[in-house]
Amino acid sequence: MNVTILGSGSRGNAVVLEADGIRLLIDAGFNAKTLAARMATADIAPESISAVVLTHEHSDHVAGVCTAARRWGWKIFGTDGTIRGTAGLSNLNPITIDVELPLQLETMRVRCVRTPHDAGEPIAVVVEGIACGSRLGIAYDLGHVPAGLTREFQQLDGLILEANHDDEMLRAGPYPVVVQNRIASSHGHLNNRAAASLARQVAHRGLRHVVLAHLSQHNNTAALARSTVDAAIRSTDFRGALTVSRQDAVTSFTLQRARRAEQLSLL
Repeated sequence: MNVTILGSGSRGNAVVLEADGIRLLIDAGFNAKTLAARMATADIAPESISAVVLTHEHSDHVAGVCTAARRWGWKIFGTDGTIRGTAGLSNLNPITIDVELPLQLETMRVRCVRTPHDAGEPIAVVVEGIACGSRLGIAYDLGHVPAGLTREFQQLDGLILEANHDDEMLRAGPYPVVVQNRIASSHGHLNNRAAASLARQVAHRGLRHVVLAHLSQHNNTAALARSTVDAAIRSTDFRGALTVSRQDAVTSFTLQRARRAEQLSLL
């Protein structure tokens, strides 16, 4: 499975996944022009996207979806709460996701997990390449980690995980107290320590990539997020790559499923 993060942060989020020639977009948080430009740097044609799955309706995840879907013919999938909360989306015949059931999109299977965030019906996703078996978990915008998410994120090959803020930087930063409290709440955003805790709980030798995402421009740094998570997972069997995605740059990697024999040797 090829993974292309088109950018991640408070000003936009989007990830292209490709398995066996089929491309799926998770979120479309940039305008259509920016989406096309970012895709072009990775030799991805926007019209080659088969569908987009939306995690929730906040603008940094849906800003370009309506224009892009009309322009390039994308199918749109989202929960009922996300569809109702996204202006103009209902006119494009979106398909409602049943969170309790896996969603099969040609060569990929998507499992959804409800997440705690101040949105209508937000989700995290696990996307599996049906033929290759690679599994990628994506969790943005959650105030805390529910037990169901930890269970679903076991035995991943790749993980894209929010590490939004450092607590001390948030409290010393420029945001009003009411905004600070919203970010730090149980339905706000994941701090570095919570991200590190989840990464440690799901780390294993077959986990090839951990990418920290949705970092705050004002309340975090890439070095701080990375060092916090690195300290937690280096005590585990994790031997993969730990990287930080950027708001204004494309990040790409390829997932390959760990050999079954290698996984069994860990049991």
